[in-house]
Amino acid sequence: MHRNPNTFSKGRGAQERVNNRFENSHHENIPEFLEYMHLEGEKEKIRTTYQKIFPKTIVNKVLSPDIGIAYSMNPYQGCEHGCVYCYARNTHEYWGLGSGIDFESKILVKEEAPALLEAFLRNRKWKATTIVLSGNTDCYQPAEKQFEITRACLKVFLKYKHPVGIITKNAMLLRDLDILKALNADQLVGVHISVTSLNKEIRSRLEPRTTTTAQRLKTIRLLSEAGIPVNAMLAPIIPGLNSHEIHDLARAVSEAGARSFGLSVVRLNGAVGNIFTSWIQRALPDRADKVLSLIKACHGGSLNDSRFGVRNKGEGAVAEQIHNMARIARRRYFKNCEFPALNTAIHQQHKTGQWTLF
Repeated sequence: MHRNPNTFSKGRGAQERVNNRFENSHHENIPEFLEYMHLEGEKEKIRTTYQKIFPKTIVNKVLSPDIGIAYSMNPYQGCEHGCVYCYARNTHEYWGLGSGIDFESKILVKEEAPALLEAFLRNRKWKATTIVLSGNTDCYQPAEKQFEITRACLKVFLKYKHPVGIITKNAMLLRDLDILKALNADQLVGVHISVTSLNKEIRSRLEPRTTTTAQRLKTIRLLSEAGIPVNAMLAPIIPGLNSHEIHDLARAVSEAGARSFGLSVVRLNGAVGNIFTSWIQRALPDRADKVLSLIKACHGGSLNDSRFGVRNKGEGAVAEQIHNMARIARRRYFKNCEFPALNTAIHQQHKTGQWTLF
């Protein structure tokens, strides 16, 4: 793509289109065929589009031991939030799309997700284990306002008295507070809110179409006041960019009512390494070399480490300093706090009772 390397495109995370690694050939966009708008120089006018897809299944078994969840489901593929560091960008290539701008602007929509979920939960062989919305892309990204697939899925979880976890960084979650309260009455829901930075400029550039940090903290507070357990995800920690905020982030989410927090050290897998490098060289050129160097210091000289058990923690002095700060913050702000286990027994009783009617 023909773009001035010294300009930064607001409103998107990726600063360029990225060719699909799995395609043998590709075409170059020619400026004459692109629409442009004048905002800090010439920029491509990118519109978000939605494409309906029809998967046969919706619940996925998570094989990675690093994530801490056993099963997940994703109502949407691709994510308009545009978080530049997102590991899920690479999955867009499996659909024949790019991991850069395509990931943020071409959203795949699974309208059959609620029906597929219901069929899954009705299976006699299924034994209740928390299913997480979403392990890949945010279930409360802007598309949810139009399609309301996540809300419909929550109704299915409530109907079958099945435990559900929610991972999001969007305050749109509060729209469904009525269902969340009903689920929580039987200890069937836990929410994980991602909080990356207290710095408005850093947050807006890292995660250009997400809810502000202030709104996320408000969301934690309102959920906590309703008795719904919240875990804060301080992720990813990017050394040299937000690593110095660990203490302040932990204090902020604790004061908002979070019962625990977790963190991970950034790793830039697959195509994300080039996307992030391009982004930081345009968005924060004065610190780009330092941040990239510190990330590499956490992963044996590379921007990514794919080894289970290590890849999300990092190794070396920089990573150890990050985890030491986290340990201190936990002792100070989360002493005697614990995120509760969800209720898996009630679904079995509910399902057994239903089957006796037939």
